[in-house]
Amino acid sequence: MNYNDKKRPPFDRKKTGFDRKPADRPAKPRMETAEEDERDYEGMLEGRNAVTEALRAGRTIDKVFIAAGDTDRNLARLAAQAKEAGAVVVPVDRRKLDLMSQTHAHQGIIAQVAAHAYATLDDVFALAQERGEAPLFVVCDELSDPHNLGAILRSAECAGAHGVIIPKRRSVALTPVVAKASAGAVEYMPVVRVANIATALKEMQERGVWVYGTAADGDREIYDADLKGATAIVIGNEGDGMGRLVRQTCDILVRVPMKGKISSLNASATAAILLYEAVRQRR
Repeated sequence: MNYNDKKRPPFDRKKTGFDRKPADRPAKPRMETAEEDERDYEGMLEGRNAVTEALRAGRTIDKVFIAAGDTDRNLARLAAQAKEAGAVVVPVDRRKLDLMSQTHAHQGIIAQVAAHAYATLDDVFALAQERGEAPLFVVCDELSDPHNLGAILRSAECAGAHGVIIPKRRSVALTPVVAKASAGAVEYMPVVRVANIATALKEMQERGVWVYGTAADGDREIYDADLKGATAIVIGNEGDGMGRLVRQTCDILVRVPMKGKISSLNASATAAILLYEAVRQRR
C-alpha cells in the first residue's frame, strides 16, 4: 500500500490545542531548582550522632521519625530525649525511612528541624574576640562534595577555628549528608554563607586577616607560612581548585609537600593539615 494515497483527516486546530494562546495552554509541571531542593534537605538530620549533637546543642527539633519495632535501647533513649525536648516522635516503617533518607545511612532515625541558621562575618569575628584569639577561618571556594564540607567542619571545630565560609551559589550547603559527615560539628561550628567569596576575602583583609590560598604550585610550603596571626585558609573546588578571582585575592599561595607518587590531597585532608599547622604554631 502506498501510504501517500491514504486520505488524511482535516487538520483541526481546536483538537490539537494549537489555536490556544500560550497563556491558555496547560502549564508544564514546575521542576524544583537545585537550590530549592537543597533547602528542603537542610531541614533534616539523619543518624544517631547528628540527632544527639543537635539535642545537646539545644537546637529545636520539630519531629523525629524513628524505626517502628526497633528494640535498640540507645535508639529508644534518643527518642525519649527528643520527646522530652518537645519533639513529636513518629514510629514509621524502615522502608519509609529509607525513602526519606539522603545519606542512605539513617541508623533508624531522621529528625525534622528548622533550617540551619547561618552566621555572618561579624559573628565569627566577634567569636574570635570573645575567646581572645587571633581569628582562624576556613574558606571553601565552591566545594561540591558534601562529605568534604562535612569533614572540613569537623576538622575546623576540633582545631578551634572560628568559622567556615561558603558561597551561596555553586556550592553544597548544610544538607543531611554534610551534617552526618561532620559528626555533629555542624551544631557548633559557625558557617557563613556569602554572595561572593572574593568580596568576602577582601573584607576580611581590610579587617587585618591574611589570606592563604592552597595550590599545588604555591609560593611556599605550609611550614614556611606564618599562621599565628589572623588567618583565612582558602580551600579550592575538588576539580579545578580556586577560581581565578579568588586566587588573585589571596595574599600568599601555599602548598602541602608531596613526597609520594600522587600529586594532590583531597580538599578536606588539605584543610585539616593547614588547620593543625595553625594549631601547632599557636601553641
